[in-house]
Amino acid sequence: MNILDHSHQNTIEAPEDFLPLLGTDYLELYVGNALQAAHYYKTAFGFQSLAFCGLETGVKDRTSYVLVQDKIRLVLTTPLRADTEIGRHIDKHGDGVKVVALWVEDAAKAFEETTARGAKPFMEPQVEKDENGEVVRSGIYTYGDTVHIFVERKNYSGVFLPGFKPWKSSYNPKPIGLKYVDHMVGNVGWGEMNQWVDFYANVMGFAQLVSFDDKDISTEYTALMSKVMSNGNGRVKFPINEPADGAKKSQVEEYLDFYNGSGIQHIAVATDDIIETVTQLQNRGVEFLNVPTTYYDDLLDRVGHIDEDLEPLKKLGILVDRDDEGYLLQIFTKPVEPRPTMFFEIIQRKGARSFGKGNFKALFEAIEREQELRGTL
Repeated sequence: MNILDHSHQNTIEAPEDFLPLLGTDYLELYVGNALQAAHYYKTAFGFQSLAFCGLETGVKDRTSYVLVQDKIRLVLTTPLRADTEIGRHIDKHGDGVKVVALWVEDAAKAFEETTARGAKPFMEPQVEKDENGEVVRSGIYTYGDTVHIFVERKNYSGVFLPGFKPWKSSYNPKPIGLKYVDHMVGNVGWGEMNQWVDFYANVMGFAQLVSFDDKDISTEYTALMSKVMSNGNGRVKFPINEPADGAKKSQVEEYLDFYNGSGIQHIAVATDDIIETVTQLQNRGVEFLNVPTTYYDDLLDRVGHIDEDLEPLKKLGILVDRDDEGYLLQIFTKPVEPRPTMFFEIIQRKGARSFGKGNFKALFEAIEREQELRGTL
């Protein structure tokens, strides 16, 4: 709108989005053995080989394997030498998410806007070039040791980023229908949730979608609080959890203990056919949290009509919840690392924009049963 045009003075415009995000560009995990982790994500989750860097490409200190499935890119990175920053990260946290990379039109502007609002710089804007063009990247810190890297790739036609070569493999199990990253949940320390909610609101221009307190998210033993932050176009959503007082140790406390601080708790990935996707995952050895079959006894009374047959949902352990705009189906893996830290959520949305509030109690009781087996409840 022309700022000199006063003919529409009654129009209320939304504030300009100073950090327009096009989506999640990639997730980089620091892992103990990237080669073997890549094999796991290909075999179990149906990711495909995309690119790599390492000794063969002139990188001396690390190796990275890039995997892709539809719009999801995972980068698995392992240090090649002792006493590196990456190695210290793995020693402290175990395998886990280091980078949540966000796709932007202008990485330099994203850096300027966020650091001007108080973000701690991680990477000054830098231009990376090869024969396929150039990428501009910059980065800021968020909770714990996690960082956001802004990726501008409009002038690049290469396989992933400059310095990466295509990774050809004769072993390519079929994809299982994972489409894109729906949301990523962060666990932060006692009393820190509102600090990070303010960070996403003030530094990154996100809005709060919804909040849950310990009355919403509690069982007989444990409790937590959660607020969901979303960017302007809704493509990037970050729920943020903190522990709350309960009779025993909550899943968030357990995570903070084993991860040694704040970090990404789970990655929620979308599918258009959760029954098929979860069937494939189970056939490939992925283990899920189990809810009691009694959960399904009154399911349709709680959520109303759904398109799916109840029997396969019950057999697979898929949860259902409804909000004003529709319903969703979701299921959670057990942790995919030796430490009880990071896991995945598989989600299919049938109109619902919420996060499964009606399932929290059943889900957290399932997590508590796992904690009891680990002796950490």
